[in-house]
Amino acid sequence: MLANIRKMLRTNETLQEMLAAMPVYGIVCQLTLVWFVKDKAAYALGLWIGVLMAACMAVHMCYSLERAFDYDTETAQKMITKQNLIRYACVTIACALVMVSGFINPLAAFLGLMGLKVSAYLQPFTHKFIRR
Repeated sequence: MLANIRKMLRTNETLQEMLAAMPVYGIVCQLTLVWFVKDKAAYALGLWIGVLMAACMAVHMCYSLERAFDYDTETAQKMITKQNLIRYACVTIACALVMVSGFINPLAAFLGLMGLKVSAYLQPFTHKFIRR
């Protein structure tokens, strides 16, 4: 499994471009919004935990989709649904731990998690920028 993920990280351009955009998004959020919060350390920790969760979600999503291509339609749909549930359960548990911790800003973690959406929307622009 780990070898498949390594291969996927080397060969899947879209995933590479999304993963390249996520830290840039995190840096922009860090540099712009950190001035508006009282507890800067909690904000930064929450933000980067969220960015890390977003990157893990992107890798898992790509891995799940690539595995599903090897199966017939019905089996692939069941497998994708199962993997979605696993992914969202892990994110829910991680978010619950962040909220219970008391020393990590949960809104900043959510903001970091939104890096997955931002990187997906910016992927065509990231592609053009990287390929120049």
